[in-house]
Amino acid sequence: MATHRSAMKRARQNIVRRKRNRSIRTRVKNVIKQVRLAIQEGSEESARAALARAIPVIDKAAGKGVIHKRTASRKISRLARQVNALE
Repeated sequence: MATHRSAMKRARQNIVRRKRNRSIRTRVKNVIKQVRLAIQEGSEESARAALARAIPVIDKAAGKGVIHKRTASRKISRLARQVNALE
C-alpha cells in the first residue's frame, strides 16, 4: 500500500476513476446489446431508435477516455452497417 501522502491520494483517485470507468463501460455494453436485440427482432424502426440512443453514449465514453476513439468509431460503424442491412 502507498505510504506517501500523494501516493495515498493517487490510490483513492484511482479507486473512484475505476468505478466510474466500469459504469461507463457497462453502459456502453448495454446500449450495444439493445441495438443488437432490436436488429435480431428485425424491426428497423426500433433498431434505428436504439442506434440513435447508443451513438452519443459510445462517443461520450470515447471522449472521457474510457474507450479509444477508434474503438468507438468501429463500434458505431459496425452497428450502423447492421441496422442499414435491415432495409
